[in-house]
Amino acid sequence: MTSEEEQKKVLEIKKYITDHFQLAQISNEELEEKVEQIVNEYMSDAYCSIQQKISIAGQVYGAIRGFGLLDSIINDDTITEVMINGPDRIFIEQNGRLYKLDKHFESEQNLEDIIQRIVGLAGREVNQANPICDTRLPDGSRVNVVLPPISLCGPIVTIRKFSKTPMTIERLIAYGSLTPEIADILKLLVQAKYNIFICGGTGSGKTTFLNALSNYIPKDERVITIEDSAELQIVGIDNLVSLETRNSNASGTGEITIRDLIKSSLRMRPERIVVGEVRGGEALDMLQAMNTGHDGSLSTGHANSTADMLSRLETMVLQGADGLPLDAVRQQIASAIDIMIHLSRLRDKSRKTMEITEVIGYENGEILLNPLYVFEEDENTTLEKVSGSLKRTNNKMQNVFKLQLAGIKVEV
Repeated sequence: MTSEEEQKKVLEIKKYITDHFQLAQISNEELEEKVEQIVNEYMSDAYCSIQQKISIAGQVYGAIRGFGLLDSIINDDTITEVMINGPDRIFIEQNGRLYKLDKHFESEQNLEDIIQRIVGLAGREVNQANPICDTRLPDGSRVNVVLPPISLCGPIVTIRKFSKTPMTIERLIAYGSLTPEIADILKLLVQAKYNIFICGGTGSGKTTFLNALSNYIPKDERVITIEDSAELQIVGIDNLVSLETRNSNASGTGEITIRDLIKSSLRMRPERIVVGEVRGGEALDMLQAMNTGHDGSLSTGHANSTADMLSRLETMVLQGADGLPLDAVRQQIASAIDIMIHLSRLRDKSRKTMEITEVIGYENGEILLNPLYVFEEDENTTLEKVSGSLKRTNNKMQNVFKLQLAGIKVEV
């Protein structure tokens, strides 16, 4: 049975069920049983493998109570990202490569119904008055929705899949992104409450790395996480508070921004503040939090290098406080951030840690950087496959005061 025929059967069976049953009065379990039974009856005359029957039953149930076609895609653990450009064009990222699926939603209205289900589950709303929404799936996967008329090719949905197992440094080492020696150094820096900022391009693994790093935070500390859509998986910390932004409602009120949450978090006696990603004026509040005794804070941002990230931070701070002298902004950045980690997605689609750099101060109008580790390709590297590792530079770490305060006598 071809994919086209399978989709046709799904639509037929769904129509039969919606026409013949009072769906509002049937529980999920009863509906699942009825769907299986009707699929078996419908497919009794046609040759159909058990896997196809299971697939059809799943799609029919999903179209009525779940996320329809999306259910089977989301349940596939090999898919890391889903990009829906209208009902007929579905792209997935699998093993670092993009593919177009030969499946489609039955109509634009069907896709919009599924979007409303997704958005409603997280208590958010998206409509013509508010056509852009960031939300998440029940498993924590990050979802971005853009509706017409903003989108010209129908409803757009982008889903960054959520790993079912929390990312750990051990897994990053297994993937070749770090070495055990560097992981030990990072553990000491987190425990000694260095303010660490992770930067990189889209899909370079910033949130994944932040999640792994946050699991080095001592378990007896009070940690507050602030995100656009909650996806961090910090385990083992009892005194953990997770905060999430909120979009404005249909009347344009009720918006809660990352800036609001950072300000509020400062009154919640935090020992550490973890900001999922800074994109705008909230950078100023984050830096001020780092500068006012909330050491050990972690955050991420989009940039192509550590130097680019510093320039972006300057721009973001000025968005939040127009009129601040650039000198004051740079001094604020230099005194707030201790360590910058740059990640990159390379030509072979692998994600690597490219640089670990110390921010050592501000002098003659410039923020001074002291690279500690830099990624270098080795003789085995090719155009198709990148081979290399993080190498220690000859630069000594200069800001060792926090290590001494924590009683750590290891030389970094």
